[in-house]
Amino acid sequence: MKMTRRTGLKTLALGAALTLGAGPALAQTQVTFQHPIGIHSHYGAGTTAFKETFERLTNNRFRVVYQRNDNERETIEAVQIGTIECTITSTGPTGNFVPETRNLDVPFLFRDTAHARGVLDSQIGQDLLARFTPRGLVALAWMENGFRHMTNNRREVNTPADVRGLKVRTMENPVHMRAFQTLGALPTPMAFSELVPALQQGTVDGQENPIPVILNNNLNQVQRHLTLTGHVYSPAVMLCNPAFVGRLNAADRAAMQQAARDAAAANRARVTSDEQTGVDELRRRGMTVVTQVDSAAFQAALAPAAAQIEQGLDSALLRRIREWRPGS
Repeated sequence: MKMTRRTGLKTLALGAALTLGAGPALAQTQVTFQHPIGIHSHYGAGTTAFKETFERLTNNRFRVVYQRNDNERETIEAVQIGTIECTITSTGPTGNFVPETRNLDVPFLFRDTAHARGVLDSQIGQDLLARFTPRGLVALAWMENGFRHMTNNRREVNTPADVRGLKVRTMENPVHMRAFQTLGALPTPMAFSELVPALQQGTVDGQENPIPVILNNNLNQVQRHLTLTGHVYSPAVMLCNPAFVGRLNAADRAAMQQAARDAAAANRARVTSDEQTGVDELRRRGMTVVTQVDSAAFQAALAPAAAQIEQGLDSALLRRIREWRPGS
């Protein structure tokens, strides 16, 4: 297969990008993959697994290339218009494209990791993936970041009252913003790319992210206190450009689906590993960690906002998620 003019120009533009492999470029079609976390991370584990499987099953006719882009909304838009082929993104910005995904961001919706993964692997999750198609996106697989926790530079957070007055960076997600506003914080939405400078300059006091994100982005260098609030589960989704997917033959499309499944498995395995060892590592790096958190107190503090948060969401879907059990 000869390289198209578009692909050739893109290759020239990627001089500074990290290439996950080598091979005769002129004999391959390049697949550019962007996401906001480094290659040695839980997203990187997914990207690497995708690359290995897709290239192997297509006899290296495709070459997967990784680039980092910390602006998730920007990467989703790039996938839509075909500037890049694929991305992995949290659901933080996806509500701007597929409003139904906002249901997944409700605080304390999921009981634990098994519940969250089970729901996303069930028909509930598959139906949500299908909602991306009319928005000009092909959603291949659910991935994850894990449960989100709070960090800040001002004080230890032991109770909901300790959150009051903190300037907290949130994703550009109205569900998250409403929750922190109810706790008395000052939610400040911004792209992840702006987070570290904002913490360094004191524009915000803290942020909230899962352990793998805190760990792999060295947020311990700009944050002193971590509290394992586990206030919301953070799914991620692999998205690809529909025109790119549409050009694949049946065998290559099946290879892409298998690669996406392998990517999701590798991503989840890395999240599990990071969560098992990450707290001790962050302590070793100098963070104070509050592990014993009264989740019921946080849920009670958020109760006044619960009705407002869920008013614009799908009550039937939320009920199905809450009632899901293995085998259901």
